[in-house]
Amino acid sequence: MEQEETKKRIIKVTTQLIEQYNGDLDQITSRLIAEKAGIGLGSINYYFKSKAGLIALCVQQIIGGVIAQLDRNEAFQTDEQRLCAWANGVFEFLFAHPAIARVSILGDLQHYTGGCNAVRTQQGFALALAGVQPPQERALLAFILASAMQAAFLGGDTAHTLLGYDFKSKAGRAAYINKTVSVLLAGRKA
Repeated sequence: MEQEETKKRIIKVTTQLIEQYNGDLDQITSRLIAEKAGIGLGSINYYFKSKAGLIALCVQQIIGGVIAQLDRNEAFQTDEQRLCAWANGVFEFLFAHPAIARVSILGDLQHYTGGCNAVRTQQGFALALAGVQPPQERALLAFILASAMQAAFLGGDTAHTLLGYDFKSKAGRAAYINKTVSVLLAGRKA
């Protein structure tokens, strides 16, 4: 039980440091984590194998929290409105926390598994598409949207130049999401 409490304390402190330093992982040393958590330096490797493993777990939990906050109870007239709202919320988080988002996206691309943030985001987006059948089509549309968001975020100025959307402004980001969702669902409107 004490080991589990220690592990939770390390995760909590590391998550707070990630948020405090806005994801600047160079500022978050193992020594700083150990000091703030009141543990020995070796405990990080003991519980998490490495600082990188600990950081990845914490980032996963931060992004998981964003996904969990998607308002599933809010009434929308269409799946498109719901998907736009949810995707805009996630996209805003990416740009508000760029270092955390970059760690999450690049980590997911290297270790794409059923529990990674990218897949969990796609699963959340698929829930927004309640009217789309079969379920495989929902999954595909959600995959394409999440991938387009990741590419636009990582692409930065190049994506801006290629696509014409100003990702530095909230209005530009919203226009990109709304257009992307509209294009994805265009064939479904009959």
